[in-house]
Amino acid sequence: MAKIRPFKAVRPTRDKVSLVASRSYQTYTQAEREARLDYNPFSFLHIVNPGYKYAREITGTERYQLVRNRYLEFKEDSIFVHDKTPSYYIYKIVDRGHQVFNGIVAAASAEDYEKDIIRKHEDTIEYRERIFKDYLKTVGFNAEPVLLTYPDNNVISTIIKDIQNTRAEFEFTTTYRDTHYLWKLEEPELLNIIEKEFDSMPTIYIADGHHRSASSYLLYKEEKAANPNHTGHESYNQFMSFLIPESELRIHEFNRLVKDLNGLTKEEFLIQLDTIYRIENRGIMPYKPSKKHHFSMYLDGEFYSLYLRKSLYNFKTALDALDAQILYYTILDPILGISDLRNDVRIDYINGKKDIINVKDRIDSGEFAVGFGMVPVDINEMKQMADDGLKMPPKSTFIEPKLRSGVTIYEF
Repeated sequence: MAKIRPFKAVRPTRDKVSLVASRSYQTYTQAEREARLDYNPFSFLHIVNPGYKYAREITGTERYQLVRNRYLEFKEDSIFVHDKTPSYYIYKIVDRGHQVFNGIVAAASAEDYEKDIIRKHEDTIEYRERIFKDYLKTVGFNAEPVLLTYPDNNVISTIIKDIQNTRAEFEFTTTYRDTHYLWKLEEPELLNIIEKEFDSMPTIYIADGHHRSASSYLLYKEEKAANPNHTGHESYNQFMSFLIPESELRIHEFNRLVKDLNGLTKEEFLIQLDTIYRIENRGIMPYKPSKKHHFSMYLDGEFYSLYLRKSLYNFKTALDALDAQILYYTILDPILGISDLRNDVRIDYINGKKDIINVKDRIDSGEFAVGFGMVPVDINEMKQMADDGLKMPPKSTFIEPKLRSGVTIYEF
């Protein structure tokens, strides 16, 4: 039932793809962005940061139109080419830690999103959905695929492996030491087999990109309503996605850091924690939990283990059993006074891919007073949340892989 279709991508030429591909704009420091903009005229950052050409910050609809202009200039200069036949794009990433990710870049259905065939586990912010929808409508393309995951499928995996035995269309290594490969799959027989395999899947899941998919759905609804001759085959009916099997998805936790103890002394804080946790002082040796409902804490130069006293906590739903929610219900809100996890300036997050020493260093610097760690959510928890229509707290998951922008582009 999942409609996953081939499409005609716009792509950089083989000789320039390594220069065009960029990380998401927000992941660069200002110095990194400026270096790439200064010394690499082919970087996709020139498209999404059009104000660089005029040495000033440009926002809103004016920026959207200039993004469109820069994009068209890249096409006019033959930096980008538009494929002539619908294709699936087999994509492989080998990251600097030697993790390997294999998947398919394809067009997913906005109608499937509406019907909950494509399922979500995170809340989105309405104004961000509208802003990105307006952006997509103006620029006319999407260069960052939504990350979707599907149950492991032997037929699809076999096709992917066979294609990967041929020469890749793209092969490049980034300065971040990730190596990316892309193969173009356009044989009608194989396209049909893959399409049918996805059609047999009752549900697939958004792993990363909830706002991008929600905005694409808003664009679909708006364009459909405005088109009296709507057929369901228009480009706005789909959005670009990268689909990988569940076994290759990597989910990391986010550690929490809090600036103060909400007026409590260290001793008062620990006494309140003791009500619902069994606490053990682990000293100066770094500690990371290894089980659900176990947490690490770093406070005043020492690590602690916190084991939830389960007899005092009632698990009614999958959300109740989620460690990020437990931490919120038992510590962050009632003790530390942080009720708004998204907007409270007293809390910050570090993804769990980084070493626990990052948490220690930021607390030792005096920037924060206490930090908490937990084990990552697993794929079954994520799917259960989506199946039950529940939403995880903000910053519950840091999910890999992360694709580069500008390698495949979907035009509306």
